[in-house]
Amino acid sequence: MAKAARKVDLIGVASGLGGADAACAQAPARLAASGLEARLRRAGVEASWATTLAPKRNGGGVPGAVARLCAELGARVAGSVRAGQLPCVIGGDHSCAAGTWSGAARALGPRGPLGLVWLDAHMDSHTPGTSPSARLHGMPLAALLGQCDQALEGLQGGVLPARNVALIGVRSYEQAEAELLARLGVRVYGIEEVLRRDLGRVLDDALSIANEGTAGYGVSLDLDVLDPRDLPAVATPASFGIRGAELARELGRIGRDPRLVAFELAEYCPRLDHDGRSERLIGRLLCAALGGAREDSQVLADALQAA
Repeated sequence: MAKAARKVDLIGVASGLGGADAACAQAPARLAASGLEARLRRAGVEASWATTLAPKRNGGGVPGAVARLCAELGARVAGSVRAGQLPCVIGGDHSCAAGTWSGAARALGPRGPLGLVWLDAHMDSHTPGTSPSARLHGMPLAALLGQCDQALEGLQGGVLPARNVALIGVRSYEQAEAELLARLGVRVYGIEEVLRRDLGRVLDDALSIANEGTAGYGVSLDLDVLDPRDLPAVATPASFGIRGAELARELGRIGRDPRLVAFELAEYCPRLDHDGRSERLIGRLLCAALGGAREDSQVLADALQAA
């Protein structure tokens, strides 16, 4: 893929309000303290922390706070894209995706729609009327596809065309989510298909979907897509996921792709990272996703050591 030397804006989202463990809010601070910016720069990525956003409780309960946070995040992401930079959003729980991708889609504007590759153990496609937990981190994709009801007012928008969205690694979901995505025509690659066909081939298909007739694409990485043997520090783990070394290798293929509009990482829970193993693998994954093939061999070697 073509190389594009874009500055990477690291945008932290210090919120666990929408998730299963409020400690996800600590993720941006933990990764910043670990030297993530310096590590990316050593990998040849011109990265710097642009800002870290936090929710404000000004009425409307948790949905109101998350909606305002997503609106602020969307504005930041849109500004970064319009400035010719590559925003990398570091959550926080995955409800931040409603802000990340609405902002990225808005920035593309008349150039065309946004495609999205969503790596996740879950479908994140509940509405408030179908969710058994009522947690907002289980709803952002439905919101982005225009399927949310009034309980999430401010998050709905329908900014993504369903035909350009692909989910990879799914293995834990409710029937209502599966029915919604099937009705909309969203392509879902369950973990069984990923393991049977190989992640590289599945990612090829997903990227084709995200790039067909679009002005660019994004990648949203929920860390629970990974096998918990490699990255255990997530709030809602699911067994038998994608291995860390394999994901590092494949993410290296997208880094520096000029069609990549934004990258997002969510659901790291530092309080569960007792030995720092998850933090180290996150650094390797980000070096791969943002640094590209130039760092592939080193990223893969590091990831193999962590696996």
